[in-house]
Amino acid sequence: MLLTITTTRKPATDLGFLLHKHPAKLQEFEIPQGIAHVFYPEVSDERCTIALLLDIDPVGMTRSKSTDSQAFSLGQYVNDRPYAASSLLSAALVKAFGSAMNGKCKDKPELVETPFPLEVKIDVLSVRGGEPLLRRLFEPLGYTIETTQHELDMQFPAWGQSRYFSATFSHTLTIQDALRHFYVLIPVLDNNKHYWVSREEVDKLLEKGGEWLQHHPEKELITRRYLRNQRVLMNEALEVLLKEELPETESEVPQETAEEQEAKKRIHDVRLETVRDELLKDDIKKVIDLGCGEGKLLRLLLPEKQFEKILGMDISMQSLRNASYRLKLDRMAPRQRERIELILGSLTYRDKRLEGYDAAALVEVIEHLDEPRLRALEKVVFRFARPRKVIITTPNSEYNVLFESLPAGEFRHTDHRFEWTRNQFETWGYKVAQEFGYKVIFRPLGEEHEQLGAISQMAVFER
Repeated sequence: MLLTITTTRKPATDLGFLLHKHPAKLQEFEIPQGIAHVFYPEVSDERCTIALLLDIDPVGMTRSKSTDSQAFSLGQYVNDRPYAASSLLSAALVKAFGSAMNGKCKDKPELVETPFPLEVKIDVLSVRGGEPLLRRLFEPLGYTIETTQHELDMQFPAWGQSRYFSATFSHTLTIQDALRHFYVLIPVLDNNKHYWVSREEVDKLLEKGGEWLQHHPEKELITRRYLRNQRVLMNEALEVLLKEELPETESEVPQETAEEQEAKKRIHDVRLETVRDELLKDDIKKVIDLGCGEGKLLRLLLPEKQFEKILGMDISMQSLRNASYRLKLDRMAPRQRERIELILGSLTYRDKRLEGYDAAALVEVIEHLDEPRLRALEKVVFRFARPRKVIITTPNSEYNVLFESLPAGEFRHTDHRFEWTRNQFETWGYKVAQEFGYKVIFRPLGEEHEQLGAISQMAVFER
C-alpha cells in the first residue's frame, strides 16, 4: 500500500520541514496491523517526493474484528487489506504525519499556511462507487484527477473491471489541508473501516473535516460512509455540519439612523431590480442566484416567464428554509414549482449542479468571503460553472463616510470580510475577466455622490 506526495515549489525540500521527516533518514512507525515506512524516492530543490509505504501483517489482520473481513467464511484470510488503500492508510497518515496534519511546523511555521503545488499518488485505491464517486468527492475540493482502473483479472478480461484504481491527485493547497482531505476520504471511498466506529469517530470527522466538509456538496454521503451508516452518530455529526446561522444580536449591529435605514432599503430594492432588468436584456432562460439568502431576488425573477429554470443556492439551511416559506413553494402550482429549485452549497467548492446555466447573480455576496478564498470562488463560477453572463454587486466602501452611525474604518455589516473601493473592485474584475475569457463593464448602483460615487457597485461579465 503506497502513497506518495510530490511538490515542485522551490525549495522543494521544504516538504521535509512541514512533514517533520528528514530526507536522509528512513523512518518506521508501528501500527497494530503492521509497519509504516517513510522515505524519499527523490530529493532536490526543484522536486521532492515523500513516500508512505504501509506493510500490513496478514497474520495480525486475522485478529482484527473488522465486520467486513467476516463477510464470508474465509474473509479474514482472503481480502484486499494488505495492498489496497483503506482506513489502515488513514491511520498510518496520522501516525506518520500527525504534526503536519495538526498544522505544526517548528522550524518554518510560515509554511503551514503556504499553498504548495502537490501531486498525491495512490497505487491501489479501493473505490466502492467507481470513478464517478472518486470525482464527486475530490473535484469539489479543487483536485485534478487522473485514474487508471484495473481489470478484475488480466488473464480473464471478460470478467470486466475491478473496483481498484491507481490515482493521481493534483492541486495547489496547504499540506495540512491535503492530509486532512485524504485522511477522511480514503475510508469513505472504500466504505469500510478496520476498527469499530464509536462516538470518538464523530470528533475525528469534525476535527479533520473542519470547514471544507461543512461546505462540501457531498457532506451527507461522506458523513454516512465515514461513520459506517450509524444513524445516531450521523445525525450528531450532521447537526454540527449543518448548524443554522444564528441571527445577530442587537449589540452586534450598529444602531442606524432612520435615514440610513431608509437609504439601505431603497438601495436593496434598486440593486435587485437592476439585476433582474440586466438578466432580462438577453435571451437568458436558466439563471442561478448564488448566495440567494431568503429568496428576495428569486421572488423578482419568478413572475418573468422568460426564465424557464431558476436555481437558488445558499450555504445556510435556515436561509433556504426561510426562502421556501417566503416563496410559498409548498403551495405553488406544479408547473411553476418545476421552474425553481433551492439547494444547499458553497461558492468555494466546485459543484456540477451549477453547470449549464445561462447566467449567474451574486448580489452582495463576495464581501462575505475571506479575500484569500475569492480565488476558489473565481474558479467555481468562471471556470467550472461558466455561465455566459455573471452579475456581481458589492458595497462601495468610499461611500461609508456618509453613514453617520458607522465608525471610521468599520464595515457596514459585521459579517463582511472586506469592502472595496471602486478602483479595487474594477482591478479585481478586469483581472478575472482577462483570465477566464470574459468582458466586463462596471456600473454604479443607487444614489451617487459627486466625489465618493454610488452607495453600491455592479460588475457585468459576459463572454
